[in-house]
Amino acid sequence: LPLGVASNSLINNSFLTLSMLTEESPVVAAASNPSKFWLDKGGFTAKVISTQKNGQIHIDFFGLESKLQSFFSEVKHKLVQSIDALQKNMQKRGGGLTDISLVNSTNSLEGYYQLHCTFETIDAMGANFINSCLEKIAKTFEVEAHDYIPFKNDTTFPEVVLSILSNAVPECLVRAEVYCPTTLLSTNEIDGAVFAKKFVRAVAIAKVEPRRAVTHNKGIMNGVDALVLATGNDFRAVEAGAHSYACKDGKYTSLTDAKVENGIFSFWIEIPLALGTVGGLTGLHPLVKLAFSMLQKPNAKELMEIVAVAGLAQNFAAVKSLVTTGIQKGHMKMHLMNILNQLETSKTEKDQALAYFTHETITHSSVLSFIEQLRS
Repeated sequence: LPLGVASNSLINNSFLTLSMLTEESPVVAAASNPSKFWLDKGGFTAKVISTQKNGQIHIDFFGLESKLQSFFSEVKHKLVQSIDALQKNMQKRGGGLTDISLVNSTNSLEGYYQLHCTFETIDAMGANFINSCLEKIAKTFEVEAHDYIPFKNDTTFPEVVLSILSNAVPECLVRAEVYCPTTLLSTNEIDGAVFAKKFVRAVAIAKVEPRRAVTHNKGIMNGVDALVLATGNDFRAVEAGAHSYACKDGKYTSLTDAKVENGIFSFWIEIPLALGTVGGLTGLHPLVKLAFSMLQKPNAKELMEIVAVAGLAQNFAAVKSLVTTGIQKGHMKMHLMNILNQLETSKTEKDQALAYFTHETITHSSVLSFIEQLRS
């Protein structure tokens, strides 16, 4: 995929160049335009709320819950000790396992319990570390269970079904925001207060209508995924976590919010992002190294903030277009340039095509026909 560049993003009072890996050139434009729009209004602010990740050891047990609870209380320290070697280096950096708890999930599924484990992984995404820890804890749990006398007496033992990290990371959360007086939103086309009202209404629709929210959030992920890919991170995990978070209150809804209060327009996003700046491809792939260099080599928290801003910027660009000119005007202009480049047009041909298609419908066949007429 091509590596795009969105320059002059003002994030927490620092200028950054965003590296974006995507097949769709309008995605890069949709990151650049809001950056320019918000440049003289204070730019974007972002803050990491929490960084905790998690995984579960899923267990079958059909005996008395009190026995399982007593067993867990007795062996919890052994479960923690069993991963001492695995987490030694992570602990040196300030991370590691933070807690293990036994969760009774039998109301959802007969005989189903879990060991819910929480971790801090600092600048690593941490998937391999977490999974290795979970598997070791699970093995220790089963060994200890078979030596536990109350289980032996009634021959009912807890059995590990599977051990795996979770890509639902609502405790690994970041918030990004823009705000300004509505008067600063005015353009030649629309009054600022009118624009803000239409914008807030559009976001409100995405909050209550899941079909709109899916497309609304897809636009957010255009920016998020492009940056996550460029930095060698796992965009599928990020996608899964984001859409899971959009359902956290029982109904799929918008990841962004907007309001006007006392003449101030505010637009913000809260999104879970489990990202890493060490490990994986981050130190290996030349384009990933270039991407990190353009981003001024952020740590994991800083990368979370940058990626959240990219998602917010994408959403602002999309909603702004939807409530003013419509989504296709800007999108099809980029599409026109892609077609013209495919046809290897000259600068003169491009200028004539851009002028002609200002008020004409853009399709591949119509552009091809226009260029053929020019050349003949």
